[in-house]
Amino acid sequence: MQIDILTCFPEMFAGPFDFSIVKRAQDKSLVEIKIHNLRNWATDKYKSVDDRPYGGGAGMVMRVDIIDAAVKAMGTGKVILLDAGGERFTQKKALQFSKDEHLILICGHYEGVDHRVHEHIADEVISIGDYVLSGGEIPAMVVIDSVVRLLPGALGNEKSLDEESFNQSMPNAKSEYPQYTRPEIYKDWKVPEILLSGDHAKIKKWRSPAR
Repeated sequence: MQIDILTCFPEMFAGPFDFSIVKRAQDKSLVEIKIHNLRNWATDKYKSVDDRPYGGGAGMVMRVDIIDAAVKAMGTGKVILLDAGGERFTQKKALQFSKDEHLILICGHYEGVDHRVHEHIADEVISIGDYVLSGGEIPAMVVIDSVVRLLPGALGNEKSLDEESFNQSMPNAKSEYPQYTRPEIYKDWKVPEILLSGDHAKIKKWRSPAR
């Protein structure tokens, strides 16, 4: 898989992809992540990527022509705009994205993005929740982390996905069952007896969503 990120603030991505599962996936060549500064497609000496909104209003709006030029430079792929007004991101959507060969993520910023990006450039507009962030950089990190871990070979133990929270193959799947480890007793807080019983059938039933 190839993932291209279009952002005004590439420095924000220093670190998040250099650890854990995402790093291992890159080391195994399961995914290639490239970060591109949108200012590289600016046409003025100030490297401007935004302008005042038509009709007036507060803040600045990211320009459609610059975003369009950047997206075209990325080649063919699924174009995703990270925007607070988009479709809610879910595990089901992450699974769909994990089957794409090339994702192009546009990180919105400032007061917003020229709506022609929504209408004519983005294949999908995605929001990670009903709240406002400073830009689309953190949502892009969330989407990438959730997608990359679903790539075959990304996890050390592929069975980890089978019982994971929100696994679409599990009926009524929501939160994963409670987990416990040593010590068995801590401050009078005890591990449930059934997990110590060795009866795998009963443990499986206890862990099932319908218990």
